[in-house]
Amino acid sequence: MELKLLLPLATPLFAAAIIVLFFRTSRKMPAFLSVASALFAFALALSVMLSDVSSFNSSFELFKLGNFTLDLGILFDPLAANMLFVVCFVGLLIHIFSVGYMDDAESRGRFFAGMSFFMFSMTGLVLSSNLFMMFVFWELVGFSSYALIGQYSSTEAAKEASKKAFIVNRVGDFGFLLGIIYCWSFFGTTNFSELAQIIAADPSKASTGMGMLLLCGFLGKSAQLPLQVWLPDAMAGPTPVSALIHAATMVAAGVFMMVRLCSFGFLTPAVLDTVLVLCSLMALCAGLWALGQTDIKKILAYSTLAHLGLMGAGVALGYDLAMYHLTTHAFFKATLFLVAGSIIHACHHEQDIYKMGGIFSRMPITSIVALLATFSIIAIPYFSGYYSKEAIVVAAYTRSAGGAFIYQAAFWIIFAAAALTPIYMFRLFFNVFCGTPHSECAANARESSLWMTFPLVVLAVYSVFGAWGFAYESQWLDGKFSFIMPTAAVKFVSGLLPLHSPTPEIEGTVGLVENAALACTFIGIGIAYVLYGRNRGYDPVQRRAPYLYNALEKHGWFDCVYNWYVAKVQQRIATFLATFADLLFIEMLCVRGSGVICSVVGYGIKKLHVCSCNSQVKWMVFGAILLFVLIFA
Repeated sequence: MELKLLLPLATPLFAAAIIVLFFRTSRKMPAFLSVASALFAFALALSVMLSDVSSFNSSFELFKLGNFTLDLGILFDPLAANMLFVVCFVGLLIHIFSVGYMDDAESRGRFFAGMSFFMFSMTGLVLSSNLFMMFVFWELVGFSSYALIGQYSSTEAAKEASKKAFIVNRVGDFGFLLGIIYCWSFFGTTNFSELAQIIAADPSKASTGMGMLLLCGFLGKSAQLPLQVWLPDAMAGPTPVSALIHAATMVAAGVFMMVRLCSFGFLTPAVLDTVLVLCSLMALCAGLWALGQTDIKKILAYSTLAHLGLMGAGVALGYDLAMYHLTTHAFFKATLFLVAGSIIHACHHEQDIYKMGGIFSRMPITSIVALLATFSIIAIPYFSGYYSKEAIVVAAYTRSAGGAFIYQAAFWIIFAAAALTPIYMFRLFFNVFCGTPHSECAANARESSLWMTFPLVVLAVYSVFGAWGFAYESQWLDGKFSFIMPTAAVKFVSGLLPLHSPTPEIEGTVGLVENAALACTFIGIGIAYVLYGRNRGYDPVQRRAPYLYNALEKHGWFDCVYNWYVAKVQQRIATFLATFADLLFIEMLCVRGSGVICSVVGYGIKKLHVCSCNSQVKWMVFGAILLFVLIFA
C-alpha cells in the first residue's frame, strides 16, 4: 500500500526531472512524458481508492534535534481519497488539453516540466501526514505556480503576475509557518493523527490564536480577503495553468488544509466564525467584481474567488460541505477554463468578450460543453453544482435560524452571492456564444482539435453527473451511479451530509429557501438576457453607470490601496530603517565602532608590550591590588 501511494507522488517528479535534464528543448517528448506520468499517477491513485483499504497511515523519523522531531509520512483516508481523485483526474485531463493548446508555443519543455512538478507538489500536499510536511509541499506548490504563471516571460503582465502571486502567498505563508511553530511548541507534535488524539482527549486544548495563524495560510493560498489580489492577475499565464492552478487544485489546497484541521476539531468556534465572515464577503464581492470585467479568463477568475468564498463558508458551516463543493467546483470550473482556452486558441489569443460573439455556430462542441458547465455553476437542478451550492445555502439558513446576527447576515450574503452567479455567467455566455461576431478572429473561429475537445467532453459529463454519487447513492439509486466517483469519496461525503439536516422547527421553511434560491437563479438569467442578450458589442452598464462600472472593474481599488501602502508607508519605513538602523546603528556604531574599539585596545596592548621594566612593575602591582579588592571587598 505504501508503495502504491508513493508512486503517484514520485512519478510526476521523475517526469519533470527527465524533461529538464534531457528533453528541455524537444517539442514532442516533454508532452508525452508529462501526460504519461499524469495518466500513470491517476491509474495508481484510482486503484488505491477502489481497493478495500479505507485508511492508511505510515511515517518515519527523518531526524531529531533536541525535542524537535521531523517526521515524513503518508496519511490516506476518505478525505485524502476525495482530494487525490480531484487532483489526479482533473490534472490528467488538463495535461491532455495542454498538448493541443501549447502545440505552437515556445518553451514546451519548461511548461510541461512545471506541470509535472506541480502535480508532484499537489499530490504530496494531499498525502502529508503532518503540518510541517504539508508546509514543505505547500511552498513547492507556490514555487511551481510562480514558474507556470510566468510561462510567457516575454510579457510584462506575466512577470508581474508571477511575482505578485509569489509575494502575496508568502504573506499568508508567514502566518502559516508561525502557526506550525506554535503548534509544535504547544503540543510537541504536528502529526495529524497525534493532534487528533490530543484534541479528542481534551477539546479545550484547541487554541484560537493558533487557528488564526494557520488561517493566514488559507487566506493566501485560497485567495480570500484581504489576500485575494493575486488571483485575477494570475490569468496572465497559459489557460491550462489557469485551469490547473486556479480552478481545480492550487486554490483548493487552502480549503483542504482547513477541512483537514476541522475534521478532528482543531479549529475553535471563533476561528470558524472569522472564516464565515471573510469568506461570505469574498463570495459577494467577487460576484460583483465579475460584472465589471471584459477578459473572459478574469470573469472566470472572479467566479473562482466567489466559489472559494462559498467553500470557505462551507468550512465554517460543516467541513464536508466544503469538500462537496470543492469537488463539484473542480469539474465545472475546469470545464469553463478549458472552454475559454479553446475559444482563445481559436480566436488567436483574443480574450475580450466584446470582441467575440457568434461562437455557438462556429464551435458547436465547445459551446454545448460551455452551456452544460454554465448550468452547473449557476445551480440548475440535476446538475452537479446544484447539489453542493444548495447544501451550503441550506446549511447557512439552518445555522441562521434563531442564531446570532453574524449567522443571519452570513446567510443573506451567501444567498445574494449565489443569486449573482447566473447574471455574470450568462453575461459571459451571451456575449461570447450568441449574436454575431464582433471581430475577424471570432468570425474565423473553428472547432479545436481532438486533444482539446476530448477533455472538454469528459469534464462536461462530470459537470452534470459528478455529484450524483453524493446526492443519490445512499438514497434511492441503490449505488447504480457509484462508478462516477470513487467509493471512498462517495462514502466520505454521503456519510457526513445527513449531519446537517434541518431541525424539525425549520424543516418546513427549508423548501421555501430552496425554491427562492432557484427562483433567483432564473431571475438572474432573465436580468442577464435583458442587459446582455442582444450582444451589442459593449457593456450597457458601463455607458449608463460609468462610476459604478469603474468600481467593479477595479475590484474595489484593492490594488490601489496596496500600491499606496507600499509606496507611502512601507517604502518610507524601509528608508528609515535603511538610514537609521543600517547606516547609523549597524554601520557607524557596530561595524566602525567595533573597529575603533579594537584599535584603541590594540594600541593600549601595544604600549603595555613595549614599555619599560619600571612600567611593567607598576602595572603588576596595580593588577595585584585590583585583584585583592575584587576578592575581598
